[in-house]
Amino acid sequence: FNKHDEFDEDVLKFATSYGDVKANNYPNRKDLRCLTFCTIDPVTAKDYDDAIYYDEKNTTLYVAIADVSEYVKPFGSIDNEAIYRSFSIYLPHRSIPMLPRQLSETLCSLQPHVDRLAFVFEIKLDLDTLEVASSKVYEAIIHSHRRFNYEEIDEYFNDKLQAKNEKEQEIFNWINILKPITDRLKEKRLKIGYDFRSKELEIKIDENSNITSTSYAQETPSHSLIEDCMLLANKEAAKQYEKGIFRIHESPSQNKLQILYQELAGIGMFIDIKNSTKETITDIQQKAREIGLESEVDTLIIRSQMQAKYAPLNSGHFGLGFEQYTHFTSPIRRYSDLIVHRLLKAINNNDTHESSYVLRNIEVLA
Repeated sequence: FNKHDEFDEDVLKFATSYGDVKANNYPNRKDLRCLTFCTIDPVTAKDYDDAIYYDEKNTTLYVAIADVSEYVKPFGSIDNEAIYRSFSIYLPHRSIPMLPRQLSETLCSLQPHVDRLAFVFEIKLDLDTLEVASSKVYEAIIHSHRRFNYEEIDEYFNDKLQAKNEKEQEIFNWINILKPITDRLKEKRLKIGYDFRSKELEIKIDENSNITSTSYAQETPSHSLIEDCMLLANKEAAKQYEKGIFRIHESPSQNKLQILYQELAGIGMFIDIKNSTKETITDIQQKAREIGLESEVDTLIIRSQMQAKYAPLNSGHFGLGFEQYTHFTSPIRRYSDLIVHRLLKAINNNDTHESSYVLRNIEVLA
């Protein structure tokens, strides 16, 4: 697929030209280092795009994202290479990053116990309605106080992990309060969007690239917590503009649905067509659950869907049930998110020249 691991010398030279983050070099950024941000990622992760913090008193969620656009400027050598690559690729034995590792795994990565530049969504929630009361996005400097992996947070939820110090206790206190909120957000989301039981196969291999074991990835409470925080930030980002990068997912065509109904009839499932596609699919999933074919039927349903894609104009996200959606939370590994960051910064600065510059070939880019 013409993918290559190595970066040209001029790209690496530029990537290593930045010094450490020094807060006094950024007087115009909001200083959030006193807040107990933490990251929660897979145990194998090397690049940390996102950190979270929850302020119980003000019912406000902070989603801090690596500020890649501070370092990767349009038309520079790193940017040209990032456009060509478009995304990072994670294989069982190695990764092919979108950005040089000096940025993706070091300077941009929200590592623990060091100051990092971040682009932060501050989202105030109405806990009665679970709607966003207000939100704002701004450039900040943060300090992640702990790097957790998913397993550790799941152990904490099962009373198997204790705080080792005061900072960890503070993090666990606000995670405790945030967890039931994200559970409710997910419950509300799934009344409109879909919950598909597709299995993700994880493969472990040895140093000679031989498979040593395979297992299915488990969706756990810690994954769910982070997912709903990220979905909130992505939704809020998409509300900020009318033209830009949207992640859209169109509803399935009648033709594809008819094929699905025929396939299901072939395994003895006869479908009652309801008032909406959502009701019909929910009914199909319920019947599949009753006969123990949940994941197999979900695979057929997923196959009947349109493919999600990027678009310069919004048309909603059918699968998630969102009116507006984009990708904001992973600029280290997706070029789309980097474009969204540039656009939001231009909007924040009322810089119409810069925003039109970002949008100049957005159709082709999408």
